[in-house]
Amino acid sequence: MPADHYFTAQPSGEFVAKPLTVTLAGRPVELVTAGGVFSPGGLDVGTQALLTHVPAPPPSGDLLDLGCGWGPIALTLALASPHATVWAVDVNERALELTRRNAAALGLENVRAVAPDDVPDDVRFMTIWSNPPIRVGKNELHSLLDRWLPRLRERADAWLVVSRNLGSDSLHRWMDDRYAGTLTVSRAATHKGFRVLRVRRGADPTEPIATVDRPGD
Repeated sequence: MPADHYFTAQPSGEFVAKPLTVTLAGRPVELVTAGGVFSPGGLDVGTQALLTHVPAPPPSGDLLDLGCGWGPIALTLALASPHATVWAVDVNERALELTRRNAAALGLENVRAVAPDDVPDDVRFMTIWSNPPIRVGKNELHSLLDRWLPRLRERADAWLVVSRNLGSDSLHRWMDDRYAGTLTVSRAATHKGFRVLRVRRGADPTEPIATVDRPGD
């Protein structure tokens, strides 16, 4: 499969939906996936690390899954916070279609699977969860973070999972420099070679974090 298979709006190859059974928010669910999106065979290790080591999401407000793929993070947010609006954002149209189908299969009417430009400019997020597309390259990744991290509400957190071998520590340093004085970055967890980074807006990053251990996710 070509290297850009999940970075482009319209991935190559036929769209063939395949059944997938995974555990999200502590419950087994029947979903669909397809080629041409990130990790089509199931939950990747990075997403598992994120879902295992983040605290429960806010119960209401606007929540963001940045780079939704077939939807595991967005669906987890929506299951955990049924009164919130979950924005599942991706440039890949196939990923958005899969996320819509999976949300509908679970009866999750609070998921909005949309392209980046379809999120209203005035929306501010109570949290952002993301397994960001590191392989797009530094410039594209930095532009992506510049677009979305400043849209955190005051005292809200973004949670990013990044492989140590793909530059998690250098990304941490870049965010420290880039957002000094506005956002504070800390390492919340390490799991199987991945770092879970916490990006907090306008508060002391040393305050306790109530993480939720979900080993089945």
